[in-house]
Amino acid sequence: MAGGMWGQSQAQRVPVGALTLTALAEGIRSSQGERLGPYPMGLQPEPGLDCEADPGSAAAILRASDEPCSLPAPEGPHQAPQSSWEDGALADLALYTADCLEDTGFVGTQATALTLSSTLEARGEWLEDQVHALVRGLLAQVPSLAEGRPRRAALRVLSTLALEHARDVATRALGEMLSVSGCVGAIRGFYPHLLLVLVTQLHQLARDACCPDTPKVWALSHQGPPHSRASCTVEALKALLTGDGSRMVVTCMEQAGGWRKLAGAHTHLEGVLLLASALVAHADHHLRGLFADLLPQLRCTDDTQRLTAMAFFTGLLQSRPTAGLLREEVILERLRAWQSDPEPATRWLGLLGLGHMALSRKKVRHRSTLLPTLLGALGDGDTRLVSAALGALRRLLLRPRPPVRLLTAELGPRLLPLLDDARDAVRASAVGLLGTLVRRGCGGLRVGLRGPLRKLVLQSLVPLLLRLHDPSQEAAESSEWTLARCDQALRWGLLEEMVTVAHYDSPEALSRICCCLVQWYPSHVPSFLSQTQGYLRSPQDPLRRAAAMLIGFLVHHMSPSHANQVLLDSLLEDLGQLQSDLQPAVVAVAQVSAQQVELAACEPASPQGPRLPCLGQECTCPARPPPVYTDSPFRPRSLKCRWDCSGPG
Repeated sequence: MAGGMWGQSQAQRVPVGALTLTALAEGIRSSQGERLGPYPMGLQPEPGLDCEADPGSAAAILRASDEPCSLPAPEGPHQAPQSSWEDGALADLALYTADCLEDTGFVGTQATALTLSSTLEARGEWLEDQVHALVRGLLAQVPSLAEGRPRRAALRVLSTLALEHARDVATRALGEMLSVSGCVGAIRGFYPHLLLVLVTQLHQLARDACCPDTPKVWALSHQGPPHSRASCTVEALKALLTGDGSRMVVTCMEQAGGWRKLAGAHTHLEGVLLLASALVAHADHHLRGLFADLLPQLRCTDDTQRLTAMAFFTGLLQSRPTAGLLREEVILERLRAWQSDPEPATRWLGLLGLGHMALSRKKVRHRSTLLPTLLGALGDGDTRLVSAALGALRRLLLRPRPPVRLLTAELGPRLLPLLDDARDAVRASAVGLLGTLVRRGCGGLRVGLRGPLRKLVLQSLVPLLLRLHDPSQEAAESSEWTLARCDQALRWGLLEEMVTVAHYDSPEALSRICCCLVQWYPSHVPSFLSQTQGYLRSPQDPLRRAAAMLIGFLVHHMSPSHANQVLLDSLLEDLGQLQSDLQPAVVAVAQVSAQQVELAACEPASPQGPRLPCLGQECTCPARPPPVYTDSPFRPRSLKCRWDCSGPG
């Protein structure tokens, strides 16, 4: 560095860093015609020392820096005219400060940042350009410094300066600085804080880039292209993680689209959760420091800082050692308090956190705390909140010795309406939760005939059968999986028929299922028919057709004594209305099923009633002719294309 302090001999250095910093600051501010203000706190000159006679004083440095430093042109919307000696003085200021602070450690670095900040603020209105030019200029000099303590001290000053002026640097210089060998190790003392600041800055940049009249809704379609400053911040994050040996974190974020989510205004919190999960899996050595740094920000008044900290807090609960830094009661109370927040994002993060807590083996005694909050969220109108609650309940069931009986009693009335929820994701998750509940309570289902779980299964049977024809592929596959769990738990022996209905829409397989259900559960036949009748008014064409077909087979296999005349007349009326449906396939099925209902209404009831077969025994069909239905036009006969990727031919 031509004319800089690093060109002077070590004997010329002044060991009093505070005095030198103050003199340098005064010299720079005097050159701008500024009125000198009071010294920064803690940086008053010591009595008896003459700054002017000191070869390290401001005047000496300014004279020594008459030769200009080679600095990159500042980037940004403002281009302020700068003289070469001013740039040299600023560069010498920080480099000389770094040299003086080799032995002062973190406290000295903080004092340096304070002095540099006050000096830069005195330079005028182009603070963004000045900070950026200063950091870039210093960065250009770092490779010429000796390895070891001089370079670490200079990098420590650079990192602190960039941290204090993260908004003003536009973060490209910080990213370049972090890519210098040994820089990440020099900032290890405040690595978690820098990580949190960069992620929070992405949130702020994403919000600033949004149009003011854009509604605050969570939609992945509103990601938009990443902002240029946001791209620089992402690159700085990547450099920080890579320099620390956390390349796997970067890879995980790239594979999951996490960087783009971090830069999106409506997906930022999802990106933070992905980053937290990657850190838990591949960089757990920083979790304690990060957890400690974000705790004070959980009550920050700034939305961007608070929500980013909340997302990190939620994600880090996946690490049991990290979650153990706080008492369980404190964490649970905090997460429950978030449920009363009017901001949906806060309630969503709280539910996700409760889901992580449900997996911990030490939280058994907190079931009474978790369940009311999770069950209460099932009635929320926000899709993410309901999905988060369903996911947390599923995690609770996956624990050893889950509270199946308690969950069945509390969950049943709330779960049944969700099986027909209009939201595809909620419907699929609710059906899957029922399957998990049946699987975990498999042993209890085989004991007794009036258990609450068995009752819940029979109440859900019609929705599960009809949802095999759900237009949502996720909901249809979830229904198939849950029916398989029910078949295994209750030993129906109908797995082949259920799979055939799901994959081929086979009327013959559905007929056998109805025959067995009617003979095994004769008292539930009116309930089966009433439930199916409600789907005749479904807005989804495949479900109206499937409901009409299910009514036809149930009526065909049942005894006339199973249903009263009022129910049969009601079925005839609704099936008659379907004969004016806009879908010809629905009309055809409704006509065939109406004939079956008419035949059943005219047939006299048997005085002895039907003979009930044992489970697994062949069912007997009535003497009247069976209904014959045409193929369904709403879905392919085979779902081979879901698994076969070989293409046509």
